[in-house]
Amino acid sequence: MLSPAIENLVAQLTRLPGVGTRTAHRLAFHLLRTPTDEALALAAALREAKERVRFCADCGNWTEEEICEICRDARRDRSVLCVVEQPADVMSLERTHEYRGLYHVLGGALSPLDGVDPEDLRMDDLFRRVDSNGIGEVVLATNPNTTGEATASFIADRLRGRVRVTRLASGLPVGGDLEYADEVTLGRALSGRREV
Repeated sequence: MLSPAIENLVAQLTRLPGVGTRTAHRLAFHLLRTPTDEALALAAALREAKERVRFCADCGNWTEEEICEICRDARRDRSVLCVVEQPADVMSLERTHEYRGLYHVLGGALSPLDGVDPEDLRMDDLFRRVDSNGIGEVVLATNPNTTGEATASFIADRLRGRVRVTRLASGLPVGGDLEYADEVTLGRALSGRREV
Protein backbone atom coordinates (compact mmCIF):
# COMPACT_ATOMS: atom_id res chain seq x y z
CA MET A 1 0.00 0.00 0.00
CA LEU A 2 1.05 3.58 -0.61
CA SER A 3 1.84 6.20 1.98
CA PRO A 4 -0.73 8.97 2.56
CA ALA A 5 1.62 11.50 0.92
CA ILE A 6 1.85 9.42 -2.27
CA GLU A 7 -1.92 8.80 -2.26
CA ASN A 8 -2.47 12.56 -1.96
CA LEU A 9 -0.05 13.24 -4.84
CA VAL A 10 -1.84 10.67 -7.01
CA ALA A 11 -5.23 12.16 -6.08
CA GLN A 12 -4.07 15.66 -7.05
CA LEU A 13 -2.61 14.44 -10.35
CA THR A 14 -5.87 12.68 -11.30
CA ARG A 15 -7.57 16.09 -11.14
CA LEU A 16 -5.62 17.10 -14.26
CA PRO A 17 -7.51 16.68 -17.56
CA GLY A 18 -6.76 13.42 -19.31
CA VAL A 19 -4.90 11.94 -16.34
CA GLY A 20 -6.43 8.76 -15.01
CA THR A 21 -5.36 6.78 -11.97
CA ARG A 22 -2.73 4.68 -13.77
CA THR A 23 -1.14 7.72 -15.40
CA ALA A 24 -1.24 9.58 -12.09
CA HIS A 25 0.59 6.70 -10.42
CA ARG A 26 3.25 6.71 -13.18
CA LEU A 27 3.70 10.47 -12.86
CA ALA A 28 3.88 10.31 -9.07
CA PHE A 29 6.49 7.54 -9.15
CA HIS A 30 8.48 9.46 -11.77
CA LEU A 31 8.44 12.60 -9.63
CA LEU A 32 9.56 10.63 -6.59
CA ARG A 33 12.47 9.12 -8.56
CA THR A 34 13.71 12.47 -9.91
CA PRO A 35 16.25 14.48 -7.94
CA THR A 36 14.66 16.68 -5.29
CA ASP A 37 15.79 19.91 -6.94
CA GLU A 38 14.06 18.95 -10.22
CA ALA A 39 10.80 18.03 -8.50
CA LEU A 40 10.89 21.24 -6.46
CA ALA A 41 11.63 23.24 -9.64
CA LEU A 42 8.36 21.89 -11.05
CA ALA A 43 6.54 22.90 -7.87
CA ALA A 44 8.15 26.37 -7.98
CA ALA A 45 7.18 26.83 -11.65
CA LEU A 46 3.60 25.92 -10.84
CA ARG A 47 3.52 28.34 -7.91
CA GLU A 48 5.06 31.13 -10.01
CA ALA A 49 2.58 30.62 -12.85
CA LYS A 50 -0.38 30.67 -10.45
CA GLU A 51 0.90 33.85 -8.80
CA ARG A 52 1.90 35.79 -11.93
CA VAL A 53 -0.40 34.73 -14.76
CA ARG A 54 -3.79 36.41 -15.01
CA PHE A 55 -6.39 37.22 -17.64
CA CYS A 56 -5.84 40.10 -20.10
CA ALA A 57 -8.13 43.00 -19.23
CA ASP A 58 -9.10 43.39 -22.91
CA CYS A 59 -9.43 39.90 -24.40
CA GLY A 60 -9.32 37.43 -21.50
CA ASN A 61 -6.21 35.60 -22.72
CA TRP A 62 -3.48 34.56 -20.27
CA THR A 63 -0.80 37.14 -19.59
CA GLU A 64 1.58 38.39 -16.92
CA GLU A 65 0.80 42.01 -17.84
CA GLU A 66 -2.44 43.98 -17.59
CA ILE A 67 -2.84 43.73 -21.39
CA CYS A 68 -1.55 40.69 -23.31
CA GLU A 69 1.06 40.79 -26.06
CA ILE A 70 -1.51 40.16 -28.81
CA CYS A 71 -3.72 43.06 -27.74
CA ARG A 72 -0.66 45.37 -27.49
CA ASP A 73 0.62 44.41 -30.96
CA ALA A 74 -0.04 47.42 -33.23
CA ARG A 75 0.38 45.21 -36.33
CA ARG A 76 -2.81 43.24 -35.56
CA ASP A 77 -5.99 43.95 -37.54
CA ARG A 78 -8.19 45.67 -34.95
CA SER A 79 -11.31 45.44 -37.12
CA VAL A 80 -11.55 41.63 -36.78
CA LEU A 81 -12.34 39.89 -33.51
CA CYS A 82 -12.11 36.10 -33.13
CA VAL A 83 -14.27 34.67 -30.33
CA VAL A 84 -12.95 31.53 -28.63
CA GLU A 85 -13.97 29.57 -25.55
CA GLN A 86 -10.65 29.28 -23.69
CA PRO A 87 -7.13 30.82 -23.75
CA ALA A 88 -5.76 27.50 -25.06
CA ASP A 89 -7.84 28.09 -28.21
CA VAL A 90 -5.91 31.33 -28.84
CA MET A 91 -2.66 29.35 -28.82
CA SER A 92 -4.09 26.83 -31.29
CA LEU A 93 -5.17 29.54 -33.73
CA GLU A 94 -1.90 31.45 -33.36
CA ARG A 95 0.08 28.34 -34.33
CA THR A 96 -1.54 28.47 -37.78
CA HIS A 97 0.02 31.90 -38.51
CA GLU A 98 -3.12 32.60 -40.59
CA TYR A 99 -5.10 34.92 -38.31
CA ARG A 100 -3.87 38.49 -37.67
CA GLY A 101 -6.83 40.03 -35.83
CA LEU A 102 -7.65 40.28 -32.12
CA TYR A 103 -9.30 37.72 -29.84
CA HIS A 104 -12.05 37.57 -27.27
CA VAL A 105 -11.96 34.68 -24.79
CA LEU A 106 -15.39 33.83 -23.37
CA GLY A 107 -14.16 31.62 -20.56
CA GLY A 108 -16.36 28.69 -21.56
CA ALA A 109 -19.46 27.88 -23.57
CA LEU A 110 -23.17 28.18 -22.89
CA SER A 111 -24.54 25.10 -21.20
CA PRO A 112 -27.85 25.62 -19.36
CA LEU A 113 -27.84 21.99 -18.20
CA ASP A 114 -24.53 22.64 -16.42
CA GLY A 115 -25.69 26.03 -15.14
CA VAL A 116 -23.54 28.10 -17.55
CA ASP A 117 -25.60 31.07 -18.74
CA PRO A 118 -24.56 34.16 -20.76
CA GLU A 119 -23.88 36.16 -17.59
CA ASP A 120 -21.37 33.48 -16.48
CA LEU A 121 -19.25 34.15 -19.57
CA ARG A 122 -17.58 37.29 -20.92
CA MET A 123 -20.53 37.99 -23.25
CA ASP A 124 -21.24 41.56 -22.09
CA ASP A 125 -17.56 42.44 -22.55
CA LEU A 126 -17.75 41.03 -26.09
CA PHE A 127 -20.76 43.13 -27.02
CA ARG A 128 -19.18 46.26 -25.50
CA ARG A 129 -15.98 45.67 -27.50
CA VAL A 130 -17.94 45.24 -30.72
CA ASP A 131 -19.96 48.43 -30.12
CA SER A 132 -17.09 50.66 -29.04
CA ASN A 133 -13.95 49.49 -30.87
CA GLY A 134 -14.81 49.70 -34.57
CA ILE A 135 -15.05 45.95 -35.07
CA GLY A 136 -16.13 45.07 -38.62
CA GLU A 137 -16.15 41.27 -38.36
CA VAL A 138 -16.60 38.78 -35.55
CA VAL A 139 -15.23 35.29 -36.27
CA LEU A 140 -16.96 32.64 -34.17
CA ALA A 141 -14.37 29.99 -33.34
CA THR A 142 -16.18 28.10 -30.62
CA ASN A 143 -15.87 24.32 -30.57
CA PRO A 144 -17.98 22.38 -33.09
CA ASN A 145 -19.95 20.56 -30.40
CA THR A 146 -23.40 21.13 -28.88
CA THR A 147 -22.36 23.81 -26.40
CA GLY A 148 -20.02 25.53 -28.86
CA GLU A 149 -22.72 25.63 -31.54
CA ALA A 150 -25.27 26.99 -29.04
CA THR A 151 -22.79 29.67 -27.97
CA ALA A 152 -22.04 30.65 -31.57
CA SER A 153 -25.74 30.82 -32.39
CA PHE A 154 -26.47 32.99 -29.33
CA ILE A 155 -23.68 35.44 -30.24
CA ALA A 156 -24.67 35.53 -33.92
CA ASP A 157 -28.28 36.34 -32.99
CA ARG A 158 -27.19 39.18 -30.68
CA LEU A 159 -24.80 40.66 -33.27
CA ARG A 160 -27.02 40.27 -36.34
CA GLY A 161 -27.29 43.59 -38.18
CA ARG A 162 -24.55 45.23 -36.09
CA VAL A 163 -21.44 43.59 -37.55
CA ARG A 164 -20.42 40.90 -40.04
CA VAL A 165 -20.45 37.53 -38.25
CA THR A 166 -18.57 34.53 -39.66
CA ARG A 167 -17.99 30.98 -38.41
CA LEU A 168 -14.90 28.83 -38.85
CA ALA A 169 -15.34 26.36 -41.67
CA SER A 170 -15.77 22.75 -40.72
CA GLY A 171 -15.45 19.58 -42.70
CA LEU A 172 -12.95 16.90 -43.60
CA PRO A 173 -9.51 16.91 -42.02
CA VAL A 174 -6.47 17.00 -44.27
CA GLY A 175 -5.34 13.43 -44.89
CA GLY A 176 -8.70 11.95 -43.92
CA ASP A 177 -10.68 9.34 -45.84
CA LEU A 178 -14.29 9.89 -46.89
CA GLU A 179 -15.30 6.39 -45.84
CA TYR A 180 -14.38 7.14 -42.21
CA ALA A 181 -16.09 10.55 -41.97
CA ASP A 182 -19.43 10.76 -40.19
CA GLU A 183 -22.53 12.15 -41.91
CA VAL A 184 -22.47 15.51 -40.10
CA THR A 185 -18.84 16.16 -41.03
CA LEU A 186 -19.47 15.17 -44.65
CA GLY A 187 -22.58 17.35 -44.77
CA ARG A 188 -20.68 20.36 -43.46
CA ALA A 189 -17.86 19.74 -45.90
CA LEU A 190 -20.39 19.71 -48.77
CA SER A 191 -22.22 22.85 -47.65
CA GLY A 192 -18.95 24.68 -47.00
CA ARG A 193 -17.34 23.78 -50.32
CA ARG A 194 -15.50 26.50 -52.22
CA GLU A 195 -14.35 27.08 -55.75
CA VAL A 196 -10.81 25.96 -56.70
